[in-house]
Amino acid sequence: MKKFLISLLGLVSVAFGPQVISARPDSLSVVKKLSLEQALQIALSENASVKVADLEVQRTGYARKGSYAALFPQVDGSGSYQRTIKKQVMYMDFDMSKMMGGGASGAQGEAGAETQAAAPARSSSDGFEVGRWNTWSAGVSASMPLVNAQLWKSLKISDKDVELAVEKARGSRLETVTQVKKAYYTVLLAKEAFEVYKSVYENAVENLELTQKKYNAQRASELDLTRAKTAVANAVPNVYDAENSVELSLWQLKAVMGVALDENIDTEGALSDYADKMLTESVPDTGLEYNSTLRQLDIQARQLADAVRVQQYANLPSLALAFSYSLNAMTNDFNFSEYRWSPYSFVGLSLNIPIFAGGKRYHAIKAARLQAEELDIQRINTERQLQIAIRQYVGTMDTAIKSYASAGSAVETAAKAYKIAKQSYDVGRSTLTDLGDAQLALTQSQLGVAQAVYSYLNAKSDLEGTIGADFLDNTNQR
Repeated sequence: MKKFLISLLGLVSVAFGPQVISARPDSLSVVKKLSLEQALQIALSENASVKVADLEVQRTGYARKGSYAALFPQVDGSGSYQRTIKKQVMYMDFDMSKMMGGGASGAQGEAGAETQAAAPARSSSDGFEVGRWNTWSAGVSASMPLVNAQLWKSLKISDKDVELAVEKARGSRLETVTQVKKAYYTVLLAKEAFEVYKSVYENAVENLELTQKKYNAQRASELDLTRAKTAVANAVPNVYDAENSVELSLWQLKAVMGVALDENIDTEGALSDYADKMLTESVPDTGLEYNSTLRQLDIQARQLADAVRVQQYANLPSLALAFSYSLNAMTNDFNFSEYRWSPYSFVGLSLNIPIFAGGKRYHAIKAARLQAEELDIQRINTERQLQIAIRQYVGTMDTAIKSYASAGSAVETAAKAYKIAKQSYDVGRSTLTDLGDAQLALTQSQLGVAQAVYSYLNAKSDLEGTIGADFLDNTNQR
């Protein structure tokens, strides 16, 4: 039995030495301690969602600049070559024989008349080929809108696309900040639980040593010794689970920060560092003025209002300026140096007056208005849900404050009870079962304190993310 006890203690001491306290740090590298503020700074520069949102802002910026190009002249060059396979035949509505002999006089006229009399007359039904085998053309054309209300209004929609992308980027930052905070607090909670279970294990080992001595002195039964060994054995899995929770929570923190999972980082402080603030700080303003979701819906509502006007402006006339210049050449060979190029150019105004399109524009206006109404309903429902969430967060914070005060008193009472039970067990006035019950009560109260602080911080993070109070831009504006 003694050999079994020594083996168990040796195994546990190796498994839960100083290395376990630091949650398996890499002994070959230095652990980088990060405060919450440092973790947030890293996340706002390395998080994948934030990077994607920033790129989306740049993309919409380029798209807006591209849409403004519609206001400038659109210049295009063109060139073509055509090889005639079969020339076109042209027919004239007059007798071509008269054109051929109409100018003869004297003897020549008489001879011509005799020749014409001898030859059949060439009529318009014969026709003749026109054109040449090769046709070359090159030119440049330009067009520019002068009056186009629909185009001008659509440009305002593209401006709001950029505004919406910027707000979405801000929303991504708010969400990232909330996730990093909650992940950071989860690491602190896991560490707190690890310390509690480690303390339970150490107390179990100490009680086992004491019970072994009493058993050797025949002051404790074999049942007490067996229970003490069982308590140590039961404490080992809890420590392993707590240690694993610390490691997993650190991985989650690294993931939301956007750093490599094998990077050796750790958190600073403990949940108890936030307990004093929890009791003294006031609840943030619960207004939704800076809520990112509602801001995005407001921007989308303005976009839809402009979209309705765009459809309405489709009924207005538009005026455009056009210019074209081209060179053409028709030849039967490929002697470019002797080509005769004929220029052709024009400049003009084009007025387009919409009259009838089968009701297309009318129904487009109706559809845009219905879409705007749908968004209004969605916004009202979203605001209602956010108000419910805010009340839930505030209620959780109030409950956590009350629970913390109660759990704090419970820890003091349970610690005192465990001390009394330990002393009573030392002198043989209480059993090991009484000592185990006191240890269990102390463990639950210690975990209750940590859970109360964690619940408060978790709800506070969600609340600040909902009201948009977590992120300020370069101008210190939310």
